[in-house]
Amino acid sequence: MSKLPAKTETIENVESPAFDPSKAVEQVRAVTEQSVEQSKEVFSKLSSEAETTQKALESTLEMAKTTGNEVSLQMIAALRTNAEASFAHLEALVAVKSPSEFLELQTAFLQRQIEKSAEQAKALQALMLKATEDVSKPIKDALEKALKERKAA
Repeated sequence: MSKLPAKTETIENVESPAFDPSKAVEQVRAVTEQSVEQSKEVFSKLSSEAETTQKALESTLEMAKTTGNEVSLQMIAALRTNAEASFAHLEALVAVKSPSEFLELQTAFLQRQIEKSAEQAKALQALMLKATEDVSKPIKDALEKALKERKAA
């Protein structure tokens, strides 16, 4: 292997762009301030969205409580109606004088109870559907609002 002779040269009188440390500090400061402003904007948006979500959840929970109470009251009313009808039926059965009268009363009672149960089930189903819609409405509205804001941004 051959060795190359080591030569060092000094370049004199070559101009390089002047590095001004004060300008670099100003640039770093500007970038930092811009980052701080962007962070404040992001935090403000997140805070606003969190507040909106919290309000929607509170509204949802309140609506769930209200509709839960409505469903409970309707179920209690149905149970009360059925119990009263059963007691009235038992009173009528006590006064029965023949097996045919017993069968007639029993058949009529069962038919009324089946019809009443179907009506109660339909009413309860309608109430549950309404309750589901009412409970999900605040969250649905908040989600739609957030999606519109995202599309606008």
